[in-house]
Amino acid sequence: MKRPALRLRCLIVAALILTFALLPSISDAVLKKGSTGDEVVTLQTKLKRWGYYTGVVDGIFGSGTENAVKYFQRTNGLAVDGIVGTQTAKALGMTLSSTQTTSSSNSSDVYLLAQCVYGEARGEPYKGQVAVAAVVLNRVKSSSFPNSIAGVIYQSGAFDAVSDGQIYLTPNETAIKAAKDAMNGWDPTGGCIYYYNPATATSKWMLSRPVSLTIGRHAFCR
Repeated sequence: MKRPALRLRCLIVAALILTFALLPSISDAVLKKGSTGDEVVTLQTKLKRWGYYTGVVDGIFGSGTENAVKYFQRTNGLAVDGIVGTQTAKALGMTLSSTQTTSSSNSSDVYLLAQCVYGEARGEPYKGQVAVAAVVLNRVKSSSFPNSIAGVIYQSGAFDAVSDGQIYLTPNETAIKAAKDAMNGWDPTGGCIYYYNPATATSKWMLSRPVSLTIGRHAFCR
């Protein structure tokens, strides 16, 4: 009579072991070479802001990001393995999750787009701010540019706000709303992928492009 009870206890223990083995553990919440997504964008942005990373903020944890993490770890007395685990994340001021949701990724994209709008077009008419956001999104769709919002915004030489650091300013509600409107489909430019201020632009190539429309101080072209 004792054997069935013993078997039942063994089955329960085995089931518990299997359940816990399948659950994501704290050790799973790491960023390392091959990782992609929203948290990698945050990591790259922090490292770039602090001078550890010089590559493109594209949400892809490649060799450049790994080397930047090692540089950060070495400078801050951490174990140098190129992996963002609990201790390195804490030093970076990051909280890692074992999974990422679409909503959090979208929120990050909206905020970054709003930072670009605020850095590039604050003071412009609201329609002009939406237009700047739309240009970023049109570039994401184009095969001639990176295929992510972060990749487009941080592409070398693409936006003055990145070059002069204004991308790191906190966007206001108007810039956030403009970013959301653009992401929801409003494109005042009709598909333009470039814009410039005729009063300050110096690129002969840019100035030679046919202007599709002008909103505020910005000329938009394809």
